[in-house]
Amino acid sequence: MRPLLAAALLLAGCAGYDGGSLSPGQSTGAEVEKVMGPSQDKRAGPGGETVLWFPRLPAGRVSYAARIGKDDRLIAVEQRLTREYLEQLKPGLSRESDVRDVLGPPSRVDPYPRMQRDAWTYQAHGIQPQLIVVQFSRDQILREAYMFDDPEYISQQSSD
Repeated sequence: MRPLLAAALLLAGCAGYDGGSLSPGQSTGAEVEKVMGPSQDKRAGPGGETVLWFPRLPAGRVSYAARIGKDDRLIAVEQRLTREYLEQLKPGLSRESDVRDVLGPPSRVDPYPRMQRDAWTYQAHGIQPQLIVVQFSRDQILREAYMFDDPEYISQQSSD
């Protein structure tokens, strides 16, 4: 009986992890945070939307954007650390604020003063663990954006 109870509790905890138990058009912003936990960031979205960010980094390698309408009802919960969202960003045109709006808060920020750049890193998960790295010049313009297999994961696999 105890293993069954533990499994049920584990599944209940996971239900809130990705917002899967929430209902678009019905769940309120407060219900989203009750189920998914406190948001790490809150951003203004188009048409009066508010986007609540729930990064599950580094271990989860996902970052959920809960889009809340101006009526305080959930529009959608989206996992944003994907190639599809990365491709919305345009080097030379997108700004740091655009990257925050599309990908959410990074898991790491590294300054490179000699290059006069900052690099934001997101740990993502495709077919296998991946990294998204975006680089900005000092004027906060996106200069480069990459998504590639995580070299730490690759080296672990080859040493097994």
